[in-house]
Amino acid sequence: MDNFRAKKGYLCDMDGVIYHGNRLLPGVKEFVSWLYREEKQFLFLTNNSGKTPRELHDKLARMGLEVGEEHFYTSALATAEFIASQHPGATAYVIGDPGLYNALYDKGIAISDVDPDYVVLGESSNYTYDAICKAVHLVQKGARLIGSNSDLTGPTEDGIVPACRALIAPIEMTTGQSAYFIGKPNPLMMRTGLRLLGVHSQEAAIIGDRMDTDIVAGIETGLDTLLVLSGVTTQEELAHYPYRPRLVLGGVGEIPPQG
Repeated sequence: MDNFRAKKGYLCDMDGVIYHGNRLLPGVKEFVSWLYREEKQFLFLTNNSGKTPRELHDKLARMGLEVGEEHFYTSALATAEFIASQHPGATAYVIGDPGLYNALYDKGIAISDVDPDYVVLGESSNYTYDAICKAVHLVQKGARLIGSNSDLTGPTEDGIVPACRALIAPIEMTTGQSAYFIGKPNPLMMRTGLRLLGVHSQEAAIIGDRMDTDIVAGIETGLDTLLVLSGVTTQEELAHYPYRPRLVLGGVGEIPPQG
């Protein structure tokens, strides 16, 4: 733990690490206070595409935690950056929440359901059968399929719910086209996170609750890795993976030195 605490920068997941739904997890306030007190560089790197950095700031503020907007980077921002770099001025049919739409607008990507260049899907409360059928037809006509992240499930206050990879699966299965996923563990997301952090990978660590996104991304990017058991992964499930985090804790409240 001493080596972990000595890192200069931290990439930290949010869902299952900082909160479940609208409930702050135990020890989070103490963890964030420690980050500020020790003058650490930190970035909340979330695969959830639904909210903008401003909305994430406001959400934490409502739960009594004040964190500046500059400390958030989402899979929606990464998705928009990727599409804008690949195809400036692209058009896209989007199934997602405001965070995804806003990120695409900000990068000059027009929203269209008439022969779009891309079909882009993120987590959405507006996920409907009609929207999926529309997406299927557009992919069959040549639109490229993008997923904001590859999370299969996500934690909420009421338990596990389907996430982006589960929601996009009907489009993949119907069209025979595989989606390209932008969020963790895609190196595009990780490299941008480290650049925003301003810290070399050897001086940084990742904190997450998912083995298949957070931990594998950290291992492949050369970061120190810490898994918390406050989200979707249990101690028993660790044995199912061919790779392991260096550290495992119950939650982020155990990171600051006690006493």
